[in-house]
Amino acid sequence: MILKPAILLLCFAVGLLQGEQVRYDNYRVYEVSIANQKQLEAFQYLERFPDGYLFWESPVQTNMKVNIVVPPHKFAEFEELSGHLEVANRLRVPNLQQLIDEETPKRSRRAFGWEDYQTLDDIYAWIDEQVAQNPTILSVQTIGQTYEGRDMKAVKMSYKAGNPGIFVESNIHAREWITSATVTWLVNEFLTSTDPSVRELAENYDWYIVPVANPDGLNYTKTTNRLWRKNRYPHSVLCYGVDMNRNFPGHWMEGGASAIPCSDTYAGPAAGSEIETQNIMNYFVSVKDNVQAYLSFHSYGQYILFPYGHSGAEYSENYYDMMEMGEAGAIAIFNRYGTLYEFGTTADVLYIASGSSPDWAHGTHGTPVAATFEFRDNGYHGFILPPDQIVPNAMEVLDGLVAFFRKGKEIGYFTV
Repeated sequence: MILKPAILLLCFAVGLLQGEQVRYDNYRVYEVSIANQKQLEAFQYLERFPDGYLFWESPVQTNMKVNIVVPPHKFAEFEELSGHLEVANRLRVPNLQQLIDEETPKRSRRAFGWEDYQTLDDIYAWIDEQVAQNPTILSVQTIGQTYEGRDMKAVKMSYKAGNPGIFVESNIHAREWITSATVTWLVNEFLTSTDPSVRELAENYDWYIVPVANPDGLNYTKTTNRLWRKNRYPHSVLCYGVDMNRNFPGHWMEGGASAIPCSDTYAGPAAGSEIETQNIMNYFVSVKDNVQAYLSFHSYGQYILFPYGHSGAEYSENYYDMMEMGEAGAIAIFNRYGTLYEFGTTADVLYIASGSSPDWAHGTHGTPVAATFEFRDNGYHGFILPPDQIVPNAMEVLDGLVAFFRKGKEIGYFTV
């Protein structure tokens, strides 16, 4: 009986190593409300030794909600555990594989677009095409390779010399496909839109964009496991990957991160240990003198988050300025389709999380404005956001960015 979790984990890991497609037929997603310390400790133990469960959020504090993927053979056990702990839960998704299947393109793509999610190769090919068509505005460079040897590309968009810079990193978590889809849509809008507010945002800033910060992980979600989060470095015999958004220096491993290699929030053996993290850091440092804002795009939850994440007791000196910007962005997002975003520090409105890229840029390098945008939705689809929401999500995010940076400029940021 004691060996059962290890045996199941071994079989699961061997299957992944052999490249078999992971399916989630009849898996359910439950939202659990953690109200007290006893419940928190129980679910922290379950995340540490999951035996088939998959946590979409790490249980790091009381008074938070966590979405848990429950396999069919664990339904009775999960209900028994919930009853024993007197924890409130509700069924969010009755069949996870159905969501994944609905996300899969039903036809062959003829051209790059935003009706479906694109592969890494598609994204890179489209970027190269845009650079070729707009050589005076766009440039692309390879900022390094991943552990598995894939290129990491960065795009610079500049309409004129002397603009303040905005750094954007997306898809650092492999399963968050909506982030790279939104970034490519934004680039297209910056190139083609005739809306004066969009032209202002596009032409009065230099944009430094890493559209796919985790190429190995993204590829793995396309070929093997749709819900993979981390990179693909083998840090133990059975467990691959590091959560790169817990791997950045500056308050590394000070909370909301794991030292266990099998955990989805494994922070790595050391700060900045991952080659992909290093590539992002090196590229950022090479342009940071011109960068006045760092944006990290994620899903899901609908938040605009500011430093810091490692502690709810530490705030940046310009906290109130960023809160004004966040409020402006959230109002603009709401005005488009009624999508409600919360805003505040990561620790205050979401949970404790250390080692993130915005906290590193702001705290270590003094980048004045740093924010994480957590896109749609607020829990039902989670990471499996349907393709028909790509454009609506991107449109409201663009509205939010216009208002966010306009408010920042009013306050006195983004001068040259």
